Amino acid sequence: MSNSSLESIARKMRHLDIATFTTVTDDGALGSRPMSNNGDVEYDGNSYYFTLDSARMVSDIRRNPKVSLGFEGLDGLHIAVTGQAEVIQDKAAFEAHWVPDLDNWFDHGVDTPGLALLKVKAARVKYWQGEDSGEWVA
Repeated sequence: MSNSSLESIARKMRHLDIATFTTVTDDGALGSRPMSNNGDVEYDGNSYYFTLDSARMVSDIRRNPKVSLGFEGLDGLHIAVTGQAEVIQDKAAFEAHWVPDLDNWFDHGVDTPGLALLKVKAARVKYWQGEDSGEWVA
């Protein structure tokens, strides 16, 4: 596996939206669920996901911020991200990452009670695509 730049991996990720978002649960098990980055795909090592503060993944992150993200592209691309997550509850941050499609999930937009934004800061990103593979480490 060769060293890669974050920019070269970001180009590969440009059209990937859905990630398998994995957290460590309260009993030490792993919990995974599909999450959309809502088209916020200009990847700079940070990923953003909206949820509600009452979601189990939020309590998982508050207890243990180590997470992983898994992406898969139609062209045989697989990307694994490991990093640290944080829970953001700041309206300015919500507005910076909001897209109109989110109104389908959150009735009051950025004013939805209990809205939370999850930020995942990558520590390591690995990709595989056929014979090609690479890795970026923060």
